[in-house]
Amino acid sequence: MIATLLLILAILWPLLLMLRGPLRLMMEQDALWRPSPRPKLLDAWWASAPLPALALALWPGETTLLLEGWLLGGVWQLDEARRPWLLFCALLWGLAGIYARGYLVAEQQAAEAGDGDTFRRLVGLALLWPLTLAGNLLLLLAEDIPSFYLGFAVMTFAAYGLVVHADNRDAHLGGRAYLIMALFGEALVLGGLLWAAGSAETLTLTGLREGIADAGHGLWMASLLWLGFGVKAGVVGLHVWLPLAHPVAPTPASAVLSGVMIKAGLVGWLSVLPLGDAAAGLEALGQLVVVLGLAGALGAALFGIIQRHPKAVLAYSSVSQMGMLTALVGVGLLEASLWPGLSVAVVLFAAHHGMTKGALFLGVGISEHPPRLPGWLLWPLLVLPALSLTGALASGLASKWAFKSALYEGGHGALVTWLSLAAVGTTLLMARALWRQWHERGHNTIPWLGAMPLAWLFSILAAASLPLWLPIVGASYPWPPSGELPGLLWPVGVGLALTGLGIYGLKDVTRRRRVVWRLMPGDLWWLYAALARRLGAGLKAFADGLETHGSGLRARLVAREGALMVWIDGLTRYERRFRQLAVPLMIGVAVLLLLGFWLE
Repeated sequence: MIATLLLILAILWPLLLMLRGPLRLMMEQDALWRPSPRPKLLDAWWASAPLPALALALWPGETTLLLEGWLLGGVWQLDEARRPWLLFCALLWGLAGIYARGYLVAEQQAAEAGDGDTFRRLVGLALLWPLTLAGNLLLLLAEDIPSFYLGFAVMTFAAYGLVVHADNRDAHLGGRAYLIMALFGEALVLGGLLWAAGSAETLTLTGLREGIADAGHGLWMASLLWLGFGVKAGVVGLHVWLPLAHPVAPTPASAVLSGVMIKAGLVGWLSVLPLGDAAAGLEALGQLVVVLGLAGALGAALFGIIQRHPKAVLAYSSVSQMGMLTALVGVGLLEASLWPGLSVAVVLFAAHHGMTKGALFLGVGISEHPPRLPGWLLWPLLVLPALSLTGALASGLASKWAFKSALYEGGHGALVTWLSLAAVGTTLLMARALWRQWHERGHNTIPWLGAMPLAWLFSILAAASLPLWLPIVGASYPWPPSGELPGLLWPVGVGLALTGLGIYGLKDVTRRRRVVWRLMPGDLWWLYAALARRLGAGLKAFADGLETHGSGLRARLVAREGALMVWIDGLTRYERRFRQLAVPLMIGVAVLLLLGFWLE
C-alpha cells in the first residue's frame, strides 16, 4: 500500500504544486498586477516536487498500479529496471530545484518588490518546472503506451518555457530551435508508436517490443522510433537544439535538460526497441546506429572545443557522451547476446553522465557567482566532476570499465578504440569549459551556506560516489582491476597533453594577433535555416509563377469568352430569317417523308 501510494504521489505531487501557484494568485486576485508586495513563488514547497519519487525509488520491492479509467487503461509500475533511472532523475531534479531557489533569488526579490515582467516570467517557471518534472516521471513509470507518450510529450513541450525563461533574443532563438526539433521528433515518435502498436494490437511497451521483433516491417518501425527519440537523445544531425537551448536556459534548467531530459530519448530506445532479441533482424539498423553514434561522439568534440560560452561547450559534451551511448545501443541491436551485460553498463553510464553533467552545469553558475570560499578549495571542486566525466576517477572510471569490459568480451576491440578517441575529445571539452569558466569568473558574492553552494556540493558528492549508492536500488557495478587502469587512463593523458599544446598555441596566436575562426553554436542549425530560407524562397517563386501564369490564363480565357459572346450575339441575326422559313421548311420535310413512304 505504501509503495502504491508513493507511486501515485510521485506523479500527483508535482501537479499539485504546479496548481498551488495559480490558486494562490486566484486567492489574491490583484497579485499579478499590483506593484508590491507579491507572494514568494519558489519556496520550499515548490522545491519538494521530486521527493515522493525519490522515496519511491528507495522503497524496497516492486509495485504495479492498474488504472482502468485512465486513457485506454493505464499501467504504472516500478520494477528493478526502472528503479535506477527514477533514483538519479529524482535526485538531480531535487538538487536543481534547491539550487534554483538561490540562483533566481534576485529575480524573486525583484518580483516581490513589484517588477511585473519579472514576476510573470517567474510565474511561468514556477508552473512549468513541476509540470516538466511530472512528465519526466510519468514516462519513466509508465508501462502502457498512452501514458508513456503523454509523459514524453508533456515533458517536451513544458520544457520550452524553461528554455525561453530569459525572454531575450538568444532565448527565443534557442526556444525556436528546441520547439521545431521537438515537433519533428514528436511526429516521428507518434507515428512509430501508432504503427507498431496497431500492428501488434497491444497497449503496453513490452507488447510493443515483442510486436516489432515479430513484425514484417519491424525494421522500418524501429527506424522510425529510433529517429523520433533520437531528437531528444541528441543524435548527430538532430542535435542542433542542444547547443542553442542549453546556454540560454537558466543554469538549473540546463542541468536537468542535459542531465535528465536528454536521457528520455535513451529511455525511449530501451522501452520500444527489441534490444537483446536475436530474432528481430535489426542488424542493418544497428550498424547505422553505431556509425552515427561514433560520428556524434567525435564530431561534437571538434565543434565544442571552439566554443566560447561554457554552457555551449558542455552542451556539445552532452552530444558527444550521448553519441557513445548511441553506439552502445547500436551494439545491442547488432548482437543480442551482448545486451544483457551491456544494458547494465548503459544504465551506469547514463546515471554517471546525468549526475556529473548536472554538477558541471551547476558549477557554471557557481563560477559566475562564487561563494565565499578560498580559490584553492573552490576550483578543485569545479575540476572534480570534469575529471570524472573524462573517466579519470570515481563514477567515470567505473562506467568506462563497465562498457569496455562488455565490448572486449564481445570482440569489439575496434569500437573500444574509437570510444577511447572520443574520451580524448571529452578531456579537451572539459579543459575548454573550465578555461572559459576561469575567464568569465565572478567575484565572491554569496555565502557558502546558501542554497546554491550546498546543492552544488551535494551534486558533486552524489556524482562522484554514484557506483557506491546506485547499488542500493539493486544494481551492482564492478570497479576496474588495477591492471586495466593504464588502458582506461591513456585517453585522459593524451587529452591533457593536447590541452597543453593548445594553450601554448593559443598564446602564440594571441601574440601574432591572428583571427581565430569560430563556428557559432548550433552548427548544422544554420545550414538547416539557410536551406529552409532557400526552400521558402523557391516555394514563393513557384507560387508567384503560378499566380503569373494563372493571371495570363485568366486573361486568355476572358478574351475567348468575349469572342464567344460576340459569336453568340451574331446568331440572333439569323433568328428572323429562320422564323420566316420555318413553315416552308416544315412543309418540305413533310413532303419528303410522304414521298419516302410512297416509294417504299
